[in-house]
Amino acid sequence: MVKLDMNNKGFTETSINLETPNEINHTEKPLKTQLKKQKRVDINILKSKLHETEAKEFRKNLTIFISFLILIGSLGIYLSI
Repeated sequence: MVKLDMNNKGFTETSINLETPNEINHTEKPLKTQLKKQKRVDINILKSKLHETEAKEFRKNLTIFISFLILIGSLGIYLSI
């Protein structure tokens, strides 16, 4: 017969190594020492950016609508002939 000897080193380990490292001589500080200040936002700048994007979107939608109307008109003329 073969005798199996299993060593369970999970929770039965008896030596506990709880040493505090002595290498740290100073307290660790974060890299950024300055406080973050929130920048104020000018409402007029936000309104102008919004107006610009809405104007671009309106032009795009108008172009699509006009091309659709031209397509429908030309299709109607073609089918009536």
